[in-house]
Amino acid sequence: MTSAKIVLSGGPERLSGRSPVRTMVAPEEKVKILSGAGYEHFVHNGEFLTVDGENLPVFQWSERTKIAE
Repeated sequence: MTSAKIVLSGGPERLSGRSPVRTMVAPEEKVKILSGAGYEHFVHNGEFLTVDGENLPVFQWSERTKIAE
C-alpha cells in the first residue's frame, strides 16, 4: 500500500487541536477519519497547499456519519 501526506480543512473542533497535515494510506478523492462514535468525511476538490516545500492535496470536511451498531 502507498501512503501520502494530505491537509485536512474544516471539521469539528475535536480535530482542530491536531496537525492539519496527516499521512494517509492510499488517499483517494474521499477520506474518512474515526472520531469518537463516528467518522468525519473529507473530500478533495482539486485544491493544493505548499507545506514545508511539499505540494499537498487539501481535503475539505464534508460530513459526519455515526458508526452503525
